[in-house]
Amino acid sequence: MTDKKTLLLAQGFITMMMAFSMSGVMSLIALGPTHHWLMEWPKAFIIAWPIAFGFTMVAGPLGFKMAHKVMSLSKR
Repeated sequence: MTDKKTLLLAQGFITMMMAFSMSGVMSLIALGPTHHWLMEWPKAFIIAWPIAFGFTMVAGPLGFKMAHKVMSLSKR
């Protein structure tokens, strides 16, 4: 098992990469490949990253519990 500090740092990196890519893709879909899109993407990322990080604090442990439950059922 990974120590809590490493897990927290990994969540930071993972959510940063996901927020960066998803905010870019979704704003590109909404605005198209324009100068306006390039100006709005960083703002969307700055908003998305802390939200994504907060969600992983809830969804991460829940996802692990669900995965452990499914895996324990499959071993029967």
